[in-house]
Amino acid sequence: MYINFWYIAAQSGDVKFASDRPLKVMMLGHHFALWRDSKGKVQCISDTCTHRGGSMADGRVRGDCVECPYHGWTFNGAGACVRLPSLGPDGKIPDRTRIDAYPVEEKYGLVWVFLGDLPEAERPPIIDIPEYGDPQWRTIILSADWNIDYKRSIENTIDPAHNEFTHPTHGFLGVRDDYHVKDFKVEDTQWGSGFRNKMFAPTLAQRDMNEVSGRTGGAWIDGGVGHHGPHCTWVQIHASEKMKLHNYLLHTPIHETLDRWYLIAARNNLLDSRYDSTFADRSAFIAGQDQYVLDPVRPKITPRNNTHEFLVPADKAIARYREYCREWEQRGWRIDVQKFRADYERVAYAIPSPARREHKGWVLPAVPVLAPGAAESTAQQA
Repeated sequence: MYINFWYIAAQSGDVKFASDRPLKVMMLGHHFALWRDSKGKVQCISDTCTHRGGSMADGRVRGDCVECPYHGWTFNGAGACVRLPSLGPDGKIPDRTRIDAYPVEEKYGLVWVFLGDLPEAERPPIIDIPEYGDPQWRTIILSADWNIDYKRSIENTIDPAHNEFTHPTHGFLGVRDDYHVKDFKVEDTQWGSGFRNKMFAPTLAQRDMNEVSGRTGGAWIDGGVGHHGPHCTWVQIHASEKMKLHNYLLHTPIHETLDRWYLIAARNNLLDSRYDSTFADRSAFIAGQDQYVLDPVRPKITPRNNTHEFLVPADKAIARYREYCREWEQRGWRIDVQKFRADYERVAYAIPSPARREHKGWVLPAVPVLAPGAAESTAQQA
């Protein structure tokens, strides 16, 4: 798991306006409190009160602030303690009482939280989804929790060889003698990589979808896949000019082996809302095929190097993704999950926020991260 990226905390509708209770969310193994202030803006702070460890998300929303249910310490959206009742109305509140607060953006109907301490100019951007809101496209959102390492799902998405065998909806279960993965070129961006290739696919099972595609049987279709950061992927399937499907699979690791994914599925055809269930059902069915193969994969945590997995040319996008992950690890962005878990019952860590670059003397220690060049002997890390 990595700090310094934007993660989805919830769908926008899950954070209620004028609610008297925050929303409690777990991301990267940590709990957070989210609420809407009086202007409707979503705020997000670390869940652990700096007094004696109360859960802020189990407290109350007081105006633009959240009050700890244990002793009434009250924090604003910037993480500053603005009320410490036991000191009395004239008591001076020490700056060191502050807790971590995180940048929040609402985009694509989702609440994104930047979990890290990078200043704004250095932060990786939220993945671009140009189809969202475009009248020529229609989008739906699906979500589910899977008991997997999210990186396994990322690699599955950018794996061209699995479609033939995992998805009878996409391939022919390997019965064609001429089956092989055509060579492709991986192209890099600042925060990810991707490729395009052609895939021979069977007739679409849904009548209306098949009619729109203009296909009468198996055909070569154009496709593209890639990743943005360690946790987001994009897929473009162009069955024809009249039928294009663009999917964005966005992952938030709840912890190292529990993945919450959000799928934004966009289409340029059958735009009437009555077809939403058709596309949702197909997407859910295909996701179930992936879950079937990913659930039993061993080891559960994606390896930090390729020594104990034999990769072939069809895996070169996966190998490149792992190189990106190592680059982000070298920047000190990868959580040391073994230490974090070993200390879980006796140390309350926090994901460091941007304010840690401005203020010193924090009560909660920052979550441990793998030092650049950390040895593989630290075992598998999420």
